[in-house]
Amino acid sequence: MNKKMKVALAGLGSRGKDTYAPTAKLFPDKMEIVAIADIDPAKVQEVAKEYHIPEEMCFSSAEELIAQDKLADIMFITTQDKQHVEQAIPALKKGYHLLLEKPISPKPEECREIVKVAKEYNRQVIVCHVLRYTPIYSKLKDILDTGVIGDIVSVMSIENVGYWHQAHSFVRGNWRNSETTSPMILQKCCHDMDLLLWLTGKTCESVSSFGDTYLFKEECAPKGAALRCMDGCKAREDCPYDAEKIYLEHHKIGAKTGYTEWPLDVLTLHPSVETITEAIKTGPYGRCVYHCDNNVVDHQVVNMKMTDGTTISHTMCGFTATGSRYAKFMGTKGEIIADMTENTIKITVFGQKDTEVIDISKIATDFSGHGGGDNRMVEEFLDMLINETGATKRTTSVEQSVESHYCALAAEESRINGGKVIFLDKYRNGK
Repeated sequence: MNKKMKVALAGLGSRGKDTYAPTAKLFPDKMEIVAIADIDPAKVQEVAKEYHIPEEMCFSSAEELIAQDKLADIMFITTQDKQHVEQAIPALKKGYHLLLEKPISPKPEECREIVKVAKEYNRQVIVCHVLRYTPIYSKLKDILDTGVIGDIVSVMSIENVGYWHQAHSFVRGNWRNSETTSPMILQKCCHDMDLLLWLTGKTCESVSSFGDTYLFKEECAPKGAALRCMDGCKAREDCPYDAEKIYLEHHKIGAKTGYTEWPLDVLTLHPSVETITEAIKTGPYGRCVYHCDNNVVDHQVVNMKMTDGTTISHTMCGFTATGSRYAKFMGTKGEIIADMTENTIKITVFGQKDTEVIDISKIATDFSGHGGGDNRMVEEFLDMLINETGATKRTTSVEQSVESHYCALAAEESRINGGKVIFLDKYRNGK
């Protein structure tokens, strides 16, 4: 008989409140939220009401929640990057299995420590590398594993961040400054590093990287730019990063269209034209993108040499029209192109006239939340614990997850040091 998993939710930001909490309604026979924690009392109150959490199971911080006797089977930790491990370690010791938001930590020693503790206490830790669970990449993995293009010799991968996403998250938002959070290549692209390692089945030997902040700095501010977008900015007409244009007027995510989800729900608890306007006037998301305290890159390239001598290149860029991913796998017998914008996989075998095109929209229906990955990841984790089964092909263990982090951290070290080649063994071994 299946057992329903009890879940304690630590962190009620966009990922915790709006992505993972709703899975309790999607999978009511598999999970129940029994405790919640956040530093924002309004969020705690709202989530408690929606999911019928009694007052005595509501806490003002993740630390307060973890200090209690064990309250659930699983803890979802969806707090800020640098808080993850300091919360995860005591939670593991209390006996919780963990769904841990990425990145694990910007510190390699903390990545190694969580692997050690999870093993010592025999706890499952699933890091939220959700793209593994998407229909497109699940299908791509199956195809690559058939060997249809032979040995994979080289991969070209592109992370299109999207111009407004760059401005929202990495200039104005929570991940704008690596001193308080993580380097952008880790926060944004540990997804991609994990995918590339998983899809190819390869191990990275060394990394080199280049990148910088090209645009979002004071010296690039156009003439007449105000410190805040709604303070009479004279450069507004020609500025695509204007806060009103993004959060109020954008044809897809603007509040004036009636849209109320991410990223608007980051600005205010209940998005509307009125509340978003007020948030732009007074909050951090109304600041001029040229006058913020950001220090993370807006473009970066990463070159990876694998232990078998093959290569992978990855480009992350904020100057793109949309947020999407593209990858080309080049093998000894053919090539495969996976395009999240088109939602297609194209397979060309050398010597064959026709290219096979697989339309992912025809083999799946749920593309919500990271292309359908969010919900599938939670359900697989629940099933693994309920049925006491091992990991599936898609499940990313914490031991596997740290490899993506080592790649990203090595890339950042290389970038800071002018593209110096960084060997990953120093991260794996701590030497």
